[in-house]
Amino acid sequence: MNKQKILIVDDDANIAELIALYLTKECFDTRMVHDGEMALEVFDNYQPNLIILDLMLPGIDGYQVCREIRAKSNTPIIMLSAKGEVFDKVLGLELGADDYMLKPFDTKELVARVKAVLRRYQPVSPNAVQNPNLKCVSYDDLVVNLSNYSVLYYDKAIEMPPKELELLYFLASSPNQVFTREQLLDNIWGYEYIGDTRTVDVHVKRLREKIKDHDHWRIATVWGIGYKFEVK
Repeated sequence: MNKQKILIVDDDANIAELIALYLTKECFDTRMVHDGEMALEVFDNYQPNLIILDLMLPGIDGYQVCREIRAKSNTPIIMLSAKGEVFDKVLGLELGADDYMLKPFDTKELVARVKAVLRRYQPVSPNAVQNPNLKCVSYDDLVVNLSNYSVLYYDKAIEMPPKELELLYFLASSPNQVFTREQLLDNIWGYEYIGDTRTVDVHVKRLREKIKDHDHWRIATVWGIGYKFEVK
């Protein structure tokens, strides 16, 4: 079996080497680069399964690297930053990052998060949806499959990062039930994101860009409370 490839982008060579060391021990193939331009160049040739991306890079910063990669690929991205402001976290998620860790971080926790994100992100062929044992919900022109992280919309596979798909699945699994932003944060992101409710709004906005309102269902805003998957 081929090793999964991790691209590490950090201008601090010591941190990059430490991350590479731990990931190599876990049988990942790693590549290190130290600036944004090189990251974009290496990305196309190396074709990693996941990117660990520092925000503060010389030249093109991590936000711009994330933006440019997201324009052409759904490869999972874990952002690293020494900054803890909510604004940074939300902007990173808004640009399409899948997870976010603050420096200094525990290397074992980073490895665990890498594995968790990769587990969630396993693109498979849309045909796998036909298996009745899979964990999926279906409506007219929409099938959301949590077992293999795939979405079929008007019979076309729609690529989306794991958290968007989990949010869509969670809402669609309980039609017409209203969830507060806090409930959605707790269920999809876990305790560490509590209080950062803009994260939910950002992901709903991105979902609506990909999945438009249907005659029989839609992702509805319940003003002052949160969201629901409304079925007519």
